[in-house]
Amino acid sequence: MSATDPTDDTLSRLIARHRDSEGPLLPILHDMMEAFGHIDEGTYPQLGRALGITRAEIHGVVSFYHDFKTRPNGHHTIKLCRAEACQSVGATETQSALFDRLGLTDFGTTPDGRITVEAVYCLGLCACGPAALVDTQPRGRVSAQSLATEVGA
Repeated sequence: MSATDPTDDTLSRLIARHRDSEGPLLPILHDMMEAFGHIDEGTYPQLGRALGITRAEIHGVVSFYHDFKTRPNGHHTIKLCRAEACQSVGATETQSALFDRLGLTDFGTTPDGRITVEAVYCLGLCACGPAALVDTQPRGRVSAQSLATEVGA
């Protein structure tokens, strides 16, 4: 995935690849995530014209699915489990300490754009909480220090 700026030309190719398919919006949005690292709201008019749908319809789909981003993620992504099993073994405290360490006040991307922290609700590592996904790797019994160290913060 490269976090490049969407261009009309690249977007036109992505649209053309799926335009004649049934339900082309989701495959196009997935391709946009792969190509650009996010779905820029500035692309909604071109998408809407090509597919004959409104900006509101596109926004509704993009905002419904949590993996669609309207801004690029940081170089590293930490997904912290917020489910009850992880909360019962310190996920809330881990989250607070990680936010403090990274200079965040809520889930999002660090001011330098290097690290994005997101909430997820169950990674299936309930016996190893608190749990997280660091980039694509599951981690159990995490601490703010172990997470920050893993992403070089």
